[in-house]
Amino acid sequence: MAGPDVMKTFLYTVNNLLQQEKYKAALAVLKGFRNGAVYGAKIRAPHALVMTLLFRTGSFKDKLRVILKATYTHSRNLACFVLTYKGLRAIQQKVQGQSLQSHAFVAACVGGWLVFGDNNNINSQINMYLLSRILFALSRLAVEKGFIPQPKHDPFPLFATLVWGIVLWLFEYHPHTLQPSLQSSMNYLYHDSNVWHDITDFLVYNKPRTAAQS
Repeated sequence: MAGPDVMKTFLYTVNNLLQQEKYKAALAVLKGFRNGAVYGAKIRAPHALVMTLLFRTGSFKDKLRVILKATYTHSRNLACFVLTYKGLRAIQQKVQGQSLQSHAFVAACVGGWLVFGDNNNINSQINMYLLSRILFALSRLAVEKGFIPQPKHDPFPLFATLVWGIVLWLFEYHPHTLQPSLQSSMNYLYHDSNVWHDITDFLVYNKPRTAAQS
């Protein structure tokens, strides 16, 4: 009976601690670290699985190692960034006695430099993902604040036109400037579709099985 009683006491103590207002800021930082790790793993694992199985050659063991490494890196980096960001925001608020918009910017800049400043494939993908989102957001904010006039027509068709025109021009004539995963995807779509020998690699396989295994 001692075991259940000890566990019950332990859970009561922990739950009571979690309700203490004076520890809320520190606990929020720890919860942020937890959520960053979980979210990073959820986002990266399916993506790494699909991209590795579709485009990477090698043994199953090698592919599994790549998937696990990518998932771990994304999960760790996101967890460390959330920990850094929330921690620095809490410190600034504590020092100045109030929450300011500059706190978020400064904390995120420091976290971005420390965690996502390392130039690797995972960080590159995350930073480019965010770049596209903030360009949209800043454009909307500029319209809301009156810095630029409200467009009379939906600008999205023009945006799509330029995005696809530029990316395919880069791919065809300057492919080295594009991220490797994007190069692989576009090679599969636009270059591999120019090559076939018979019905098997026209409809069934992208390339002849002997070529794919070599």
